[in-house]
Amino acid sequence: MPTYANLPRLKGTATVEMTLSSGTVVMNIDGESAPITAGNFIDLVRRGFYDGLTFHRVVKQPNPFVVQGGDPLGNGTGGFSDPQTSVKRTIPLEILPAGADTPVYGKTLAPTQTPKLRHDRGAVAMARSQMPDSASSQFYIALDNIYFLDGSYAVFGYVQSGMELVDKIKQGDRIVSMKVIKGLDSLEQPKA
Repeated sequence: MPTYANLPRLKGTATVEMTLSSGTVVMNIDGESAPITAGNFIDLVRRGFYDGLTFHRVVKQPNPFVVQGGDPLGNGTGGFSDPQTSVKRTIPLEILPAGADTPVYGKTLAPTQTPKLRHDRGAVAMARSQMPDSASSQFYIALDNIYFLDGSYAVFGYVQSGMELVDKIKQGDRIVSMKVIKGLDSLEQPKA
């Protein structure tokens, strides 16, 4: 993957604590199935990027769908820009098909393929625009099983505990802080 050599990767798994005003949500992040997607997220958590940002999109009607955050602009159009270069970081769509050894990059899976990491309730995934390789910092948590998104968006982890707090998130609620409590040593930064 030489074209993605400039992106952080997670070689293994990590655990992230997301503190909300209502309590703590613990997420397991899977760098074995989604190394670039997970690496990008863990790098942003490590930087404190998500601290204080809002959940700008919360969809619960007509059915529980998602809570989405991670936009520094708070309106669904922002992403992470490297403070040293001012260049916006985007990552490729990365989905590991069930039974495969390596992820598919830059395109959605065929309808006949099932991803290893599915959109179960509590799935943590990257939001993106219509362009497959447009994800940056915005992520969402599935409030229900939303399998129709499987193969089109990159799931990279799951809520381990605190899902009852995620269910109560309202639009405009803030992430107090996020921190990596396990697995930071598995984060591999790009070579300079």
